[in-house]
Amino acid sequence: MKEKGNADFFERTFHLKENGSTFKTEVLAGVTTFMTMAYILAVNPPMLADAGMDKGAVFTATALASCLATVLMALFSNYPFVLAPGMGLNAYFAYTVVLGMGYSWQIALTAVFVEGIIFIILSLTNVREAIFNSIPMNLKHAVSAGIGLFIAFIGLQNAGIVQANPSTLVSFISFGGEGIEMSSTGISALLALIGVLITAVLLVKNVKGGILIGILSTWIIGIICEFAGLYIPNPEVGCYSLLPDFSAGLSVPSLAPTFFKLDFSNILSLDFLVVVFAFLFVDVFDTLGTVIGVASKADMLDKDGKLPRIRGALLADAVGTTAGAVLGTSTITTFVESASGVAEGGRTGLTAWVAAILFAISLLLSPIFLAIPSFATAPALIMVGFLMISSILKVDFEDLTEAIPAFICIIAMPFMYSISEGISFGIISYVVINLVTGKVKEKKMPILMYILAILFVLKYIFL
Repeated sequence: MKEKGNADFFERTFHLKENGSTFKTEVLAGVTTFMTMAYILAVNPPMLADAGMDKGAVFTATALASCLATVLMALFSNYPFVLAPGMGLNAYFAYTVVLGMGYSWQIALTAVFVEGIIFIILSLTNVREAIFNSIPMNLKHAVSAGIGLFIAFIGLQNAGIVQANPSTLVSFISFGGEGIEMSSTGISALLALIGVLITAVLLVKNVKGGILIGILSTWIIGIICEFAGLYIPNPEVGCYSLLPDFSAGLSVPSLAPTFFKLDFSNILSLDFLVVVFAFLFVDVFDTLGTVIGVASKADMLDKDGKLPRIRGALLADAVGTTAGAVLGTSTITTFVESASGVAEGGRTGLTAWVAAILFAISLLLSPIFLAIPSFATAPALIMVGFLMISSILKVDFEDLTEAIPAFICIIAMPFMYSISEGISFGIISYVVINLVTGKVKEKKMPILMYILAILFVLKYIFL
């Protein structure tokens, strides 16, 4: 009777059958999503520590803020989207605002806090929802495909398969080249390639949990290589031991050094407002892009290209950002890695709930989660990229006024390393091309598309 009661609770809360999912599928999807984005727990603390923040406190703030925002996503929208401090936004926080512009990290946190408050207001007044609904369906499909390329590129970089090259910007790793240590960076890239093949075979065989199994298999093979002496940890090149380190026990780092350390002394200065706007802009369109892309891939959009309950999703993001600033971390955003859980069949807030629980558990079991290497999660990102790029098949290539802006949107994301830039160029090109060719009246383009295009152009001129 108790098991039936639990099953009824999850059914009532998350409407699993209605969304074509099961409890087992949702749990697996939640674990997979968490595994593909657990790296944020390892990456965010040292990055914000460069800005002068306490690394342990940032770790705790990262886990707590991610947990809270993701729980809110499940409760407010019942979508399988998971949130955490955004990559790119944390770099802007640390290296541009603090180290570059000379602000203290307390003032930078205040800018994030103010941005979050503005977000809450925009979410409650339908502004963000209106922006989402105004974007044409072909561009929404393009966003999904572009994110696919972008996330695959991130995976290739994380594994060291693709590296910087002064002549061609990027190139394939040269295993015998200068600066490549085969026992660390070389074997990491090789293990990632093996992981891609393992994950690909599992997907072809339609093995449930194939992406998660691919992550764990790659990690285990890496541990075997470390025991065999084939993989030798070298922190100087970013290759650490693959074994969990429990030498410090299971204590949770104190939140005191960063909790509510806000500084409102420069809140009325022009520079402060510029910083707030920069955070605001990137977060708005990174979040919208991720939600559009993942929702499109999961067939969650209705026939008009709208996402039901989007207000709750955007509100969770906004409240998460505000709470994150109070706890002591940079802007919270919906993670593109949510696509990995969707690829595993996640369709409801139960996926997000499971990921949130794992973020909470990570506070105690941080040595395990921090030991998962980037080369083990890279194959998951690459395969998710493959799954998402299929959205390009839904773009109408017969109508060049739709296809060309979609193409520009798609290529801008990986080449400019930004989801928001892809959306910017997609919208600007869409408006200009349709305006010049006289297709505007025929398509009944929303006035908001003109406003967005003008705002994007002004951003490039003045920021």
